[in-house]
Amino acid sequence: MRRQFTRLEFLRVGAAGAALWAARAGWAESGSRPSGGEGAGGRHIPVGLQLYSVRAECAKDLPAVLAAVAAMGYQGIEFAGYHGRSAAELRRMLDGSGLACCGTHLAIDALTGDELERTVEFNRALGNRFLVVASLPEGWMADRERCQATAWTFNEVSEKVAAAGMRVGYHNHAGDLRLVDGETAWDIFFSQARPEVVMQLDTANTLAGGGDPVQILGKHPGRAATMHLKEHSRSTPAAVLGEGDVDWRALFDAVEAQGATDWYIVEHEGDGLPPLVAVERCLANLRKITGEGS
Repeated sequence: MRRQFTRLEFLRVGAAGAALWAARAGWAESGSRPSGGEGAGGRHIPVGLQLYSVRAECAKDLPAVLAAVAAMGYQGIEFAGYHGRSAAELRRMLDGSGLACCGTHLAIDALTGDELERTVEFNRALGNRFLVVASLPEGWMADRERCQATAWTFNEVSEKVAAAGMRVGYHNHAGDLRLVDGETAWDIFFSQARPEVVMQLDTANTLAGGGDPVQILGKHPGRAATMHLKEHSRSTPAAVLGEGDVDWRALFDAVEAQGATDWYIVEHEGDGLPPLVAVERCLANLRKITGEGS
């Protein structure tokens, strides 16, 4: 639970969301996308970076990090805190770097009460579509009724943000695959959640919780509008993408066969390499796996 606490604390330093929706709307209108994984029917899935991977660097010099990430070849970023920046500042940085926003990680508090309107307005100004709750307090999965009630809360938020062209989602940690009355809390949640609620499956967290990402995708088809690509390794905890235990080809086949994923989002944790070096290596390995590096 230490990992979840750290992410929640990190999220609380920011406000909410950022993006370049105009660029993404242009891709949709033209029928093309920046190159990433090859999706169903030849549709390319662009690749973004979760900025939690380079959070210390972002705190020091966010514009420089965005420029570096763009130079590596990432097409977008997913925020996890905003380092006191306003929506206007973030928009200028994204415009200057040529990066789109593939989402934002939030605490649940940002989507409830009076905070919801502020979150929507912040993201409306920037064009971000995906409002993803990074983790929830452990009590949400105390029993089946609590799991269901949590999903219904997301349903209510989903309906409210739909008018702004946005979607709410939930990102899993290993503990979300805990059994509750013989079924995982994750499965109970998504059996009750509206189809519009995004299932942001994290590959490493899923495997760490004893789950199979491919099996979960099959059980909840069409739900993974954004997908977290993070390596999992039993022998090397800090392994970068492509150098651990994840069966990436099987995963990509499963995701792309459904044709429902708008973004692959790379995330790296661990101190084996300097963070910017690690995320560049992740992208290089991803290109090799998908055939773009050959």
